[in-house]
Amino acid sequence: MRHSCRVPQLGKPADQRRALLRALTTELIRHGRITTTKTRAKAVRSEADRMITLAKDGSLSARRQALGYIYDEQLVHALFEGAKERYGDRNGGYTRILRTVHRRGDNAELAIIELT
Repeated sequence: MRHSCRVPQLGKPADQRRALLRALTTELIRHGRITTTKTRAKAVRSEADRMITLAKDGSLSARRQALGYIYDEQLVHALFEGAKERYGDRNGGYTRILRTVHRRGDNAELAIIELT
């Protein structure tokens, strides 16, 4: 049983799940919005919020943690430059999930996750 296990498994082993969330978080920060399944969007929301919170902190330790998670070094620098003025007055809730149509092939629920 998985009572009180809050980590979404996404039907993948731990290493593949971590790589998927890293890739989705990187692309969300790069493009501002991505389309994925609703379950993956809910899983990537916490990771993206964590990266933006690190960027708001702006310390060297936070920058190194973000560099260890996000794939693109220039993207991390751009995130740390713009996060203070964009998200400085908020304590969370940096992303929005909008539900869209079901995917044609397997009827999976699709969603758009975007930075607000």
